[in-house]
Amino acid sequence: MASIFKQRNMIAFFILFAIVFPFITNNNYMIHVMTLAFIWMIAVYGLNLLAGYTGYLSLAHAGFFAIGAYSLSLLTTKAGMSYWLAFVLALIITSLLGLVIGLISLRTKEHFFAIYTLCVGYIIYLIIDKWDSLTGGIRGLIGIPGPANIGPITFNTPISNYYLVLFFLLLTVLVMYRIVHSLTGRTFIAIRNSEDLAQTIGISTMTNKLLVFVISTFFAGLAGALYASFIRFIGPDIGYINVTFDILTYLIVGGIGTLSGPVVGTIIIVWVSQQLQFLQDYRMMIFGPILTLLVIFYPRGISGGIQDWNMKRKEKKRQEKQNIDKNQQMLSAQETSAAANKNG
Repeated sequence: MASIFKQRNMIAFFILFAIVFPFITNNNYMIHVMTLAFIWMIAVYGLNLLAGYTGYLSLAHAGFFAIGAYSLSLLTTKAGMSYWLAFVLALIITSLLGLVIGLISLRTKEHFFAIYTLCVGYIIYLIIDKWDSLTGGIRGLIGIPGPANIGPITFNTPISNYYLVLFFLLLTVLVMYRIVHSLTGRTFIAIRNSEDLAQTIGISTMTNKLLVFVISTFFAGLAGALYASFIRFIGPDIGYINVTFDILTYLIVGGIGTLSGPVVGTIIIVWVSQQLQFLQDYRMMIFGPILTLLVIFYPRGISGGIQDWNMKRKEKKRQEKQNIDKNQQMLSAQETSAAANKNG
């Protein structure tokens, strides 16, 4: 039974469920909600790599999400570029800005880094909100084109958009899996565990932190670009700090520093939020205490809690086996001793 809850099995089950989901339901609204959940998962994976595996909490994640969304929107609506060219350029622009901001922000550590990125995220929001001639200000941008056709493949229906976003999500999961289980991923974990110790064994911590920061912003930009082309309208609110806290909530609930955490947390929160829509602003009165209890009793989230339970279960079985072996050895020694005394 416990093997069912292994991270690999949980992700495999999710992939299978996601592929067949449109065949289970004919409700376009549910497909719309699931597509949005996939987009948020991509953003959560970006934050998870930085905060969960390197130990640096960036509170500017929504800002980079907005940069990806606005870059795609401006390049297509105002510059007249083709969709896929604008899509690629949006990711490049987000990553380059992440590189510049990372060079400065990563000179700080711990809560200073979080505070600095919080300020950066708010500045990005203010630029989007106040630069009316470029971004449309509070009115936002409308008429954003959807994904362009790729040969015979079209993206004119909710289901086709669903599978397009799912493709990018699966690609994100694959990239994250390869990074985490590579030497680079172990380097990130070493920095998280002890940055000073990592430096003493020859790890270039600044280079690796900058690398993971740029990767994190890349996936935030990817999620933002997909969001803009899916919703077809964006406003400055997508770069506000509450979006970062929403993404962080998905990560904490699912399990920070785990591969399945972004999937688990996002699915649970998004669908529970949909069921509690009738409560409107009172939803946080329910989420608040639940999140507090989760942080207290399961600080590693749902996926992390399941991992800890599996480890304790394996350790208990190992100890029981050792005790059985020890008892068998004692019985064998007693029988040998009794036999020797009898022969003597």
